[in-house]
Amino acid sequence: MNWADFKRDANLIDGQWVGADSGGTIEVTNPATGEVIGTVPNAGTDETRRAIAAAERAFESFSRTTADERAKLLRRLYTAIMDNQRALAELLTIEQGKPLTESMGEVGASAAYVLWFSEEARRVYGDVIPSPWAERRILATKQPVGVVAAITPWNFPSSMAARKIGPALATGCTSVMKPATQTPYSGLAWGVLCEQAGYPKGVVNILTGSASAIGGEMTTNPIVRKITFTGSTPIGKLLMKQAADTVKRVSMELGGNAPFVIFDDADLDKAVEGAIASKYRNSGQTCVCANRFYAQAGIYDAFVEKLAAASAKLKVGSGLEEGVVQGPLIDDKAVAKTESFVADALAKGGKVVTGGGRHALGGQFFQPTVIADATAEMNFAREEIFGPVAPVFRFETEEEAVRLANDTEFGLACYFYTRDLARAFRVSENLRYGQVGINAGVITTEVAPFGGVKESGVGREGSKYGIEEYLDVKYVCIGGL
Repeated sequence: MNWADFKRDANLIDGQWVGADSGGTIEVTNPATGEVIGTVPNAGTDETRRAIAAAERAFESFSRTTADERAKLLRRLYTAIMDNQRALAELLTIEQGKPLTESMGEVGASAAYVLWFSEEARRVYGDVIPSPWAERRILATKQPVGVVAAITPWNFPSSMAARKIGPALATGCTSVMKPATQTPYSGLAWGVLCEQAGYPKGVVNILTGSASAIGGEMTTNPIVRKITFTGSTPIGKLLMKQAADTVKRVSMELGGNAPFVIFDDADLDKAVEGAIASKYRNSGQTCVCANRFYAQAGIYDAFVEKLAAASAKLKVGSGLEEGVVQGPLIDDKAVAKTESFVADALAKGGKVVTGGGRHALGGQFFQPTVIADATAEMNFAREEIFGPVAPVFRFETEEEAVRLANDTEFGLACYFYTRDLARAFRVSENLRYGQVGINAGVITTEVAPFGGVKESGVGREGSKYGIEEYLDVKYVCIGGL
């Protein structure tokens, strides 16, 4: 199959590919060219309610399948993804803009999550608890939470779906998913893949359209027992408030403000290599990408020089072009926001070492940018950039670095480079983040728990911890023995 075979201009509800009740559609554009590549339904409350009802009906039988049956279905889903990795990656690049090599990696990661949860499906264990009563036995069992509503973002439209659909299918939950309207096709492709794998109708339903209408129904409908969301902190807070009235289980992977600290004993070349990977992946549009670089005074100038030189060499262009490592930003609003961060920094004494503005290619392309002499007064010290701008701050002591790194309401991911073993333990234990990378700029993997603390979210995705988010623990007391 090629990428066009996975491109669906319809929603999947109860096993049927359908349009919006109103007939309304939303245009989807290629951010590298501005070309309209298709339209998807502009669905709303009524369609969401039907999808939830379909998921509830499907849950009655799917929740009773054995772990072995669910594991085998997930293995078939894994095979379907890997057999079509190139086609799915091309579709992702066309609608999202990231380089094809990154899209291939994302689709591969999607498959890895599915494979991981196919294995975890067989390892949902309970407990026999020693009873205080001689004539009774106590069991703790685990059961699927029920219908799951999943809302996925535009920056990783395939792998974020995998993190949510994978554990739902592993535990016997059914789901209704809403992909972002900027990148709906990679989400809708999961419907095609689930059909290929042989999932019954209603187990996976996928809707595109009004975020407020679809999200509003998901959070207030009592049939939905869990909300899982990846996106901004303000929207996450709103969804949590809406879900509170029916006391739904929530998993929230929200905003970040990741510090990247380089101590004076670090391997500078390795630190620059990690910084490039952490900062410019997906044009800086990742929730765990480095947002603030802190270089110790003794190596500050050398790090800035090396980082700027490496950044200037990055090839910018359409993600389908050979050798491109940075594609366009997702839309004009993102470009304007990135420009505003640079302008604010310059007005407050920052110095552009390389880049600094829109790329010569025009459109939504932006130059890889390094800004020296960054200070705490600049906007990117507090706000998530979500663009290819690397501000470098100076610090003197380890204690100062930890204090500056923690000085944010966010706590998703952080990174630091050192060759001092004692410092590695001290600093990692003092950083208030859900994920810490030591001498590594990219740390995400399906086998480790992904998630944040503070206002970066609740819950974990991936790993043995991620599947627990989709299970209820039931206490069973057996008497009369």
